[in-house]
Amino acid sequence: MSPVRTPVRRRLASFTGRGYDKGASLIKCAAWIALGQPVTASVLVPPRLRVAILRAFGADIAPGVLIRHDVRIHWPWKLSIGADSWIGVGTWILNLEPVTIGSDVCISQQAMLCTGSHRADDPAFEFDNAPIVIEDGAWIATRATVLRGVTVGADAVVGSQALIVSDVPPGARMVAPLAQRKGEK
Repeated sequence: MSPVRTPVRRRLASFTGRGYDKGASLIKCAAWIALGQPVTASVLVPPRLRVAILRAFGADIAPGVLIRHDVRIHWPWKLSIGADSWIGVGTWILNLEPVTIGSDVCISQQAMLCTGSHRADDPAFEFDNAPIVIEDGAWIATRATVLRGVTVGADAVVGSQALIVSDVPPGARMVAPLAQRKGEK
C-alpha cells in the first residue's frame, strides 16, 4: 500500500522561472514572435523559404527537410533537424529545451513535441524541462504527443494519438490503447 500524500497547494504568484534560459536575446525572441513565427506558419510561404527563415533565426536544418504550413516552433535556435525529414501541417514543437530530430523522420499532422513541464511537488510550480530526441527513421504519427526527456529510437513508430512519457526503443511500435487493430496485441 502506498503512503498517502498531502496535496501541494500551488502558489503561482511565487513562480520565478529560475533556471530557464531562452537561449537568445530579448530582441531576437521578440523578432521571432512578431515576424518569424507568423510568416513561417503561413500557407502562403513556400517550404524552401520557410526553412530559410528558420535557419536565419538559428535552426540547424539539413538539406531536403520539408516543413509544412501551420507548424508552431517555440524557439528555432533550439531546433535541429536531419536531412530529408518531414514536419506535418499543424505540428507544435514546444521546445523550451533542445529538440533534435534525426534524418528521414516523419512528424505527422498535429503532433506535439513538448520539452516543458512544471514540478508538481513545488508550490512555486517551477519549470521541469528536458530535451527531446527523435532518432533517424522514426515516425511520430498524427496527433501523437512526445513529452520532455524522451528519446524515440531509430526506426520506431509512435502511433496516432499516443502519449509518450518515456523512451521508445529503436524499432519499437507504440500505439494508443484504443488504436490497436482487431487481433493485435
